Amino acid sequence: MLAKDKKKKIIDQFKVHDQDVGSSKVQIAILSEEINELAIHLKRNTHDYSSRRGLIRKISQRRKLLNYLKKEDEKSYQKLIKKLNLKH
Repeated sequence: MLAKDKKKKIIDQFKVHDQDVGSSKVQIAILSEEINELAIHLKRNTHDYSSRRGLIRKISQRRKLLNYLKKEDEKSYQKLIKKLNLKH
């Protein structure tokens, strides 16, 4: 789970408007950071199977949001995957 200040930075960086905290771009960015943190944790703790399951769930959720964003707005999808350095 992300710290509040780290999450706030991500929201400020990817928000669409001033009140935005839940757009698909913001959700994808937050999930990407959580995935990165979990991946680091699992490299150190290889037998933590419950965290591995959580990682797979977050990856699946991010994939669904990316597919939605690609279907709705191709340009912002391309910008987002470039900014987050993702393969899709």
